[in-house]
Amino acid sequence: MLRLRIQRATWPRPALILTDTPRPDCRYCAGDGGNEHEYGHPETGEYAGSRWEPCICWNHKRRWLLVPLPRLSRRHRCTPNCLCNEPPF
Repeated sequence: MLRLRIQRATWPRPALILTDTPRPDCRYCAGDGGNEHEYGHPETGEYAGSRWEPCICWNHKRRWLLVPLPRLSRRHRCTPNCLCNEPPF
């Protein structure tokens, strides 16, 4: 069963996409979509990194493009502290 949601993507271009979400009642990942395994260096035992293992309840590659969004030119972009009077569209 699919659990779909709308999400905003920024790469390779701005768009709205429909994507699958992890099952919230999954007994393996508890709705996180996977498990993180941390591991240490074999000789020193110090932290050496972590590895993400996706859960079987979710396919993060399952996504569909809904609407491509227009790119704003640099001239029309407004910084958060700027007081622009131009509309964003």
